[in-house]
Amino acid sequence: MSNPVCIVTGANSGIGEVTATALAKQGATVVMLCRNPAKAEAARQRIVAQTGNPKVDVLLVDFASQAQVRRVAAEFMAKYPRLHVLVNNAGFLAGDQRQTTEDGIEATLAVNHLGYFLLTACLWPVLTATAEHSAVAVRVVNVASEAHRFPVYRFRLDDLQFARRYSGIGAYCASKMANIMFTHQLAQRIQARGLNLTANCLHPGGVASNFGEAASGWFGWVMKLAKPFFISSEQGARTSIYLATSPQVEGVSGRYFNHCRPVAPAKLATDAQATARLWAESERLVGTPFLS
Repeated sequence: MSNPVCIVTGANSGIGEVTATALAKQGATVVMLCRNPAKAEAARQRIVAQTGNPKVDVLLVDFASQAQVRRVAAEFMAKYPRLHVLVNNAGFLAGDQRQTTEDGIEATLAVNHLGYFLLTACLWPVLTATAEHSAVAVRVVNVASEAHRFPVYRFRLDDLQFARRYSGIGAYCASKMANIMFTHQLAQRIQARGLNLTANCLHPGGVASNFGEAASGWFGWVMKLAKPFFISSEQGARTSIYLATSPQVEGVSGRYFNHCRPVAPAKLATDAQATARLWAESERLVGTPFLS
C-alpha cells in the first residue's frame, strides 16, 4: 500500500502497542484508538521515538459506550479521507460480578464484540471508499482467541449477555467466539458484494501483558499462576502484524489464524445460520443496520 492509514484499537499497551509500532516502522500513518488519555499519549511518544515516524495520532474512545464509538468514527473520517487497515484489538475481561454499560449491555459483549462490530460499521464508508481506489485489498483484522474453544461455557445465541447465569470467563470466551463468527459473516458479505476488502481474525497466544488483571475467583488464580509461562507482547503481536501487512495474505478472507497460519476454529464459528443470527442480533443491540 502507498502511504497507508491504519487504525489500531487498544494501542496504548501490550500487543496493540506492538502492532501500532510495527505499522509505524513501515511508514504508515497510525491512529491509536484508546480510552486512557495519559497512557495513550505516553505510548504515542514511545512509538514515535522508536520508529522515527511522527505520523502517529491518538483518538480517545471508550468501547463500552456506543455513543463514543460513533463519535470517534466520525472524528476519524473528518480528519482522514482513507483507511487501509483496521485492527480491532481492544479487549476487556471482567471479574465475577456482571457489569452493564450505559447502553444496558453486558460489558464484555459490549467491548469485545459489539465494539468491533459497531466501529467497523461506522467506518464502513471510508473503508469502502479506500477500497475502490486501492490496488490491494483493504484489511479488517479482528483479534480473537483460542478461548473460544474453552469447555467452561456454552455459547448461547439466546443469552449472549449471560443474563441467566453469569460467568466472567464464560462471557469472555463467548465474546471471542463472537469475534470469529463476526469475521466469518463479514467476509461472506464482502465477497457477495465483490468488494476489494478482506476480513480475518486471529489468536495472539497467551500474552504476558496487563490484560486480565481484573479477573477474580479461580480464573484470576489461574491467570496469576500461568503468567510466567506466557509469551511476550512482541510474540503475541506477530499474527496481527502479519495479517495487517503481509503480501502472503493478500486476497485471503474469512480465515482464523494462529502462529501466522490459518487453522480451523470451532465448528459453530463458521456455521452459516448461527453467524447470520449473531449478525442480526448485533445490529439490533447497536441499533445500526450493517450490510443487511
